Amino acid sequence: MSRFLMSLVARLPLALLHAAGALLGWAMYGLSPTYRRHLRDNLRSAGYGDARTRRAAIAGAGRMLAELPLVWLRPRAEVTALVRRIEGRQHVERARAAGQGIVFLTPHLGCFEVAAQVAAEQFPITVLYRPPKLGWLQPVIEEGRGGDNVRLARADLSGVRELLAALGRSEAVGILPDQVPGEGEGEWADFFGKPAYTMTLAAKLAARPGSVCLLAFGERLPGGAGFVLYVRPLPAAEPGESATRRINRAVEALIHENPAQYLWGYNRYKTPRGAKDAA
Repeated sequence: MSRFLMSLVARLPLALLHAAGALLGWAMYGLSPTYRRHLRDNLRSAGYGDARTRRAAIAGAGRMLAELPLVWLRPRAEVTALVRRIEGRQHVERARAAGQGIVFLTPHLGCFEVAAQVAAEQFPITVLYRPPKLGWLQPVIEEGRGGDNVRLARADLSGVRELLAALGRSEAVGILPDQVPGEGEGEWADFFGKPAYTMTLAAKLAARPGSVCLLAFGERLPGGAGFVLYVRPLPAAEPGESATRRINRAVEALIHENPAQYLWGYNRYKTPRGAKDAA
């Protein structure tokens, strides 16, 4: 039944989904004190204490959820047709021409799901993902995120091997760099001035010879008009900067371009079970 309802929702116009999503965002904010606290605290830590950005972020989180059925369940051609333009396409074309593998980092910003769909129209991409806690959602995710030219790799050792194999074939891989990793899979690095347990995998893949690391996100246009896909190169490391902090700094810069569309309610600063607290 849940799959059937999602398929019905996927047929709705994007403008209607985003309008309903804004209401959903406010409902989540009002009903969950924990979510509300995380959103407000994370915004404040990043320097966004103003009410205007907070209100936009609340609505944006709901829009992110409401657009997922469309992105997952509509035909890929319909989804990618909603991308009105791509800024930074030359970075991808340059890497492809040089025969390099591409590591796409797509943080929880805007419609991050659309980046892999666009990439898959041109070349194979392997996307790392964690199985959802809701069992019924698993086949939906596999159907929506997978498909022609998209391979899904679980966030475990076998999945890491699949990512390495894809890069070895000069293909592309996709990772959420701001997702809190499990114990032993990360290290503490500053994120907006606070220690955040940060995955080391993204940094290791970014440093792999023969590959290039790019950041990408799909900005939502007003009124459900579609998306603009931005592609940015990973900035050079600063003196004495760790590889994980470099990634976090790059994600911060991307978020600063459109803070209202970041998922501020995500508990980015939690300590995974078994991991040592930040010193």
